[in-house]
Amino acid sequence: MNDWDDLRYFLAVARKGTISGAAVELGVNHSTVSRRINAYEKKHDVRLFERLAQGYEMTQAAENIYRYALEVEERTHIVERELFGRDTRLQGRLCITAYHSTVNDLVMSELSRFCERYPEIDLELSVTGDLRNLSAREADIAIRGTPQPPDHLVGKKVADIEGAIYTSDNYQKRQLRRPEVILWRDEMVLPTWVVEHFPDARVVLRVDDVSTMRAAVLGGMGIARLPCWRADIHPGLFRLRLDVASMDWGLWVLIHADLRSTARVRVCRDFLIETLEKKRDLIEGRCSTYL
Repeated sequence: MNDWDDLRYFLAVARKGTISGAAVELGVNHSTVSRRINAYEKKHDVRLFERLAQGYEMTQAAENIYRYALEVEERTHIVERELFGRDTRLQGRLCITAYHSTVNDLVMSELSRFCERYPEIDLELSVTGDLRNLSAREADIAIRGTPQPPDHLVGKKVADIEGAIYTSDNYQKRQLRRPEVILWRDEMVLPTWVVEHFPDARVVLRVDDVSTMRAAVLGGMGIARLPCWRADIHPGLFRLRLDVASMDWGLWVLIHADLRSTARVRVCRDFLIETLEKKRDLIEGRCSTYL
């Protein structure tokens, strides 16, 4: 068992605070993490974590080494990126990370062309609502909606993300006297579009996922603000002619700066940019069906 491998397990438990959380992060089973932590403590004759009912809490000894472990981790990542950055082969593992809706609605229908063009690239998709760490090579390319990407990532903004207010036939058929709206779960204060256009509205539902929000609008539960590229592809949704402030977010294709010369990263980045730019009108809200 090498020292860096030991530190990987230590850092995972320190970050997550539980054995199960660390196991998910490391991609191993629960018992492996527990065994590795116990062995590391025994090897150095020190207790690193207090085993509490609510999880694992770092001891003073663990806190003393935590910063140094992070430095080792970052140096290891730098070495990995440096080696990967010099890879000129159009073959091997390549991981793209993106949100569920981005992959399913904008990219998936085109990926077969990439796989046919580069059959020796072992393509992986990390389709998740969580952000993957490109510095740690949890993924190689990210498709992200963001106002401004971090400084250590480089890439291209392929489109401005626009949103609008949508309803459905099912909602209109209900002929409600009082508007009903669907909001994000963290919107405890009514957003500006509701205050300006539906001041007497009742909040009927709060959600934390854009696919769920779209499904709720389709089901007739209420009115919601959706990204245009998520709503305009569905014939059952209709955009209301209401002015709303710009979202000020862009859709970016991003890589770590150290991977700009990696051949398979470069060709996949260019492919994704080309694919998404073809759908710029959709992403920027110029394909709407109005009610």
